[in-house]
Amino acid sequence: MKSQQSWQSLVGGIIAALIVLLGFNSYVIINPGQAGVLSILGKAQDGTLLEGIHFKPPFVSSVDIYDVTVQKFEVPAQSSTEDLQQLSASFAINFRLDPTQVVTIRRTQGTLQNIVSKIIAPQTQESFKIAAALRTVEEAITQRSQLKEDFDIALSSRLEKYGIIVLDTSVVDLTFSTEFAKAVEDKQIAEQRARRAIYIAKEAEQEAQAEVNRAKGKAEAQRLLAETLKAQGGQLVLQKKRSPLGEMVGRRCRKFSSLAAIPRLACRFCLISIARFSLRINC
Repeated sequence: MKSQQSWQSLVGGIIAALIVLLGFNSYVIINPGQAGVLSILGKAQDGTLLEGIHFKPPFVSSVDIYDVTVQKFEVPAQSSTEDLQQLSASFAINFRLDPTQVVTIRRTQGTLQNIVSKIIAPQTQESFKIAAALRTVEEAITQRSQLKEDFDIALSSRLEKYGIIVLDTSVVDLTFSTEFAKAVEDKQIAEQRARRAIYIAKEAEQEAQAEVNRAKGKAEAQRLLAETLKAQGGQLVLQKKRSPLGEMVGRRCRKFSSLAAIPRLACRFCLISIARFSLRINC
């Protein structure tokens, strides 16, 4: 009797455990920012499992969970520009999976790692080639925003058909070949030398013009002085530095010059007096 009761208790415990196990395998909870794909006997079922609780066949089904929040991956890319220069870049891609396309992604790509390596990386490379080929390497530097815009348009259109939504991209790094870097350096040195030569030429021209202006000023001053002396009969110079001896010579000159009978004698005396006066002033 006791063995029969123990057997019944064992069977009851097994049945209870099976019911609990069956209950736990009959539903799945999808958290916010996630999307699930239900597979029954290895076959993905249509219809994405969005956030909430969902029932599923126990033991013969499984649910693959995908993160549909914003994700970021850095992808390198290389391309040739319009002028056949090598251009390398590194892009930070911000994207998320389209929740309505998760089932297709599960059937065609599988895991998120496959999506990045098989879809995002090669499409980034192709999109960069399209954007870089539209401009020269110098324009890629000076028109970086336009380069990014063309890249975004090309990448978004290519990834959209795979159920990948591109939210934003950033050019993390943009590098050039060593030959182009050397050419840019030589060009900058040549431009600096050219600007220096222009500066020196302008400085010399300004200095020459200043010399011309100074010469013109001196010539004009001499001309005005000559006209003044001519108009005043030499009195301006004598008045500038007049001494008692000079006053005496002037009075005698005026006295003798007033005598009309002996004009030559007056002139000679004036000249002698002026000569003596000038000699004394110089001394």
